[in-house]
Amino acid sequence: METIFVFKVSIVLLSAENQLFSGLQMKDKIIAKATDMFLRLGFKSITMDDIAGEMCISKKTIYKYFINKEVLIAETTETMHKSIYQIIEDIIARDFNAIEENFEIKKMFKGIFQFAETSPLYQLKKHYPEIYHKVMSQEFEECNRYMKHNIQKGIDQGLFRADIDIDMYSKFHYILTFSINENTKSEKEAQRLEHAAMEYHMRAMATEKGIVELEKQLLINPNI
Repeated sequence: METIFVFKVSIVLLSAENQLFSGLQMKDKIIAKATDMFLRLGFKSITMDDIAGEMCISKKTIYKYFINKEVLIAETTETMHKSIYQIIEDIIARDFNAIEENFEIKKMFKGIFQFAETSPLYQLKKHYPEIYHKVMSQEFEECNRYMKHNIQKGIDQGLFRADIDIDMYSKFHYILTFSINENTKSEKEAQRLEHAAMEYHMRAMATEKGIVELEKQLLINPNI
């Protein structure tokens, strides 16, 4: 799995010139625009002036809701965290098998981060370490819960070995995946390494039946 903060797919951007917003609506719009710009251009390079200019609003309006850029980044990553995990829950509810489920989630992340040049987690760790540490504490709990669910599902389906130490394998995959994201600057390279890590993780657990399903999914999804 990937770092889970900047997300643009599920938010509809409305025209500032043609729409009237209440306080909460305007705050959501600022978060949506900031998310888009942080993703494409980076957390460090984007300023409050840049966001205000893109939205055709005054910087004073942004400061009405966010006292500084760090607060905006913190709220943006929190909002995106919740949005992404809701999508993951929706994918789980579609009842794919455990291996296919991992590929479906990986495809979702590729769509979210396709315009990013620099790994968001790498940026946060380098430029905003306090926000980074808060994000990591949230991600560990959520990712660990999902990974353990997926491994148990694979065991129940005969795709993963029954003798697996679920807690240990979940922790291994978490450490490997997040190490890639926080230490790899290029988002494209991070995605390539994550794909390899996901395959490595599942091959280490797979039964013969699981290997057949894994090879099938690799053929169907060669470029995720």
